[in-house]
Amino acid sequence: MYQDILAQRLAHLRTQKGVSARDMSLTIGQSESYINKIECRRTLPSMRMFFCICEYLGVTPKEFFDADATHPQQLTSILQNLEKLDPKLLEYISGIVAAIVCNK
Repeated sequence: MYQDILAQRLAHLRTQKGVSARDMSLTIGQSESYINKIECRRTLPSMRMFFCICEYLGVTPKEFFDADATHPQQLTSILQNLEKLDPKLLEYISGIVAAIVCNK
């Protein structure tokens, strides 16, 4: 069960990033079939490699397993930028986002 979740989420995030399983494998210093083996449920990454995979994908381990977050990389980037703003600007942005969500 957990292997299925890991495989599906990895494939989703990797595809969203627009990178092949082979290129990702080689970039993180593994054999060219490493990511494919995880996505095909033939192996599981070590904890160290899981953290490397998360770093490569630009997500935290929490975001990796949050299937409701369809675009975690963008959300992480937005949150990092929001943390740099003063409270008054955050209040304005919060109002804008709330208005957009309500009007969907």
